[in-house]
Order: sequence, then C-alpha cells, then structure tokens
Amino acid sequence: MQRSYSLAAGIAASAWLVTAAARAQDMPADYQQVVSTLGKQGDFKDNVLKVNIPRNDVKVTVAGVAMPTPFGFGGWVAMTRGDEGRQVLMGDLVLLQDEVNPVMSALLDNGFDVTALHNHFFWDEPRMFYMHVHGHGTAADLARRLKPAIDLIGKANATPAPAAGAPANTLDTAKLVSIVGSPGEQNGAVYKFTLPRSDLKVVEMGAAINARMGLNTWAAFTGTNEKAAIAGDIAMLESEVTPVLQALRKNGLDVVAIHHHMTYGRPVIIFLHYWGTGPAEKLAGGFKAAVGELGKHGAPSR
Repeated sequence: MQRSYSLAAGIAASAWLVTAAARAQDMPADYQQVVSTLGKQGDFKDNVLKVNIPRNDVKVTVAGVAMPTPFGFGGWVAMTRGDEGRQVLMGDLVLLQDEVNPVMSALLDNGFDVTALHNHFFWDEPRMFYMHVHGHGTAADLARRLKPAIDLIGKANATPAPAAGAPANTLDTAKLVSIVGSPGEQNGAVYKFTLPRSDLKVVEMGAAINARMGLNTWAAFTGTNEKAAIAGDIAMLESEVTPVLQALRKNGLDVVAIHHHMTYGRPVIIFLHYWGTGPAEKLAGGFKAAVGELGKHGAPSR
C-alpha cells in the first residue's frame, strides 16, 4: 500500500513538474530575451510582457510614515504585439529628483517618447517622480534602446530618508473586498486593488491597450483597520474628471496630481492620483465612491 501511494505521489509530482515547465515556457522567446537584456524580473499574461522595476533601494516616508515599496514605488515597463510584428511599449519609471533628467535624456537619445512627468504624493521624503515612457519597435530593439535609461536608475547620489519602520499591516482585507466589490492582491505589507477599464477600447497600432499596459484604476492599502493609508490612480474619460474629483474630496481623500500618461491616444484618458489616511473602511468607501462615477457620464459634449 505504501509502495502504491509512493508511486502515485511520484506520478503526481512528475505531472506537476511537466505542467510547471509548460507554464515557464509560456513567455515568447523574444520576451524572454527582453527580460534577460534588462536584467529584471517579468511575467507574460493577457498578451502583455510586464517587467518590474521596483525602487527597493530607496526608503520613502510619506507624511513622516515609512511606506513599503509596493505601496506606490514599483516602476514598470510593458510590451504587447501590434501590427506587422511591431511592439508597443509603455511604462512608468519611479525616479529620484537627481535621476529625472539623466533618465529622460537617455530615453530621448534612444528614440523613446516621454509622455508625462509628475508626482504621486505630497510630503514624501525623498521626493519621488514618475516618468511615463512610450515607444515602438521590435522587442529586442526596444530592450536594447531602453537599457541605458534603466541602468541609470539607482545610480544617483541621493541620500534615502531614514525609515521609521513600516506600519504594521493587520487590515481586514475581506472587509475591504466587500466594500470595493472586487478581490485584490497581497504584496508584503500592501493590499492592492487593480480594476481594468474594460469599458474603454483603446487600440494603438492594432494592439489593445489593456489593464496590464496601464489602462487601469488602482488603490493600495497599508496599515491597520483603525489607522490605514491609501494611495492610488484613477483612469478617467474627460467627462468623468470632475465627478471623480467631487467624490474623492467629499470623502476626505487628497488629490495630488491630474495628468495624462499617453499622447495621441483616443479617447483621451486622464489619470488622477490620490492619497489619504484614516480608518481603512472609510478610505475604501471613498475609493468606491470615486469608482462609482466611472462609466456613467458619457463622452464630453463638443
């Protein structure tokens, strides 16, 4: 009986290894080369390669409270296949002040568009800025041209702010899910909701611009049920901007930036960054109120 069990377990383990190996091969070869060239971790899902560029090297405080990297300091670039085998690249790089112009020059010198530069927070130490990058080409060419800029990140001579210790995370995430109405993901001390704008059809060079390419609304929570922090980004049509602003402010959430991420995109998508502290349920309710304004105001009148 023991032998039979061991044999069955061995067969099951072998099957699991075969399945895992198949999953590991899901990423196309040209995307595997991109990850290798950039020297970063990435994953392939929904026809999008996403490469993570987190700022684990910087200890950031917001309003005097140390914040974990997943709370809003994880940069990224993403690629998806468009017409005639060309790739569409979009990304959001998280930079210290001293890194902004060297990285921008490296991007421009290598044929990329810089489509936005902005903040996500007030009272952050050190000051952090977010640079959006946009480009077209083959996967290998984009990786080669992008690498000089990526290699500059983390090289600036900036003194990181001393961390006072990340806040304990004892959030009732089930309660947050019930308020928001969608499941999130735990990443260390941060629980994050990412909501796609599936109602918006944005296409570039034949490639669908989906949530993994940056067309999404998100909210990150950290802290405790009684004393939490929220930060996030809301993707809006022009006609949705004022209603969303009103919902955020009525619920005590601070608006820290309003801007675009993409140029030449149609429809025009505006992105809004917000931040707040307080009881987790109240913060989640404010986010839900803002999200409730999406998709119901139609196109702006001309």
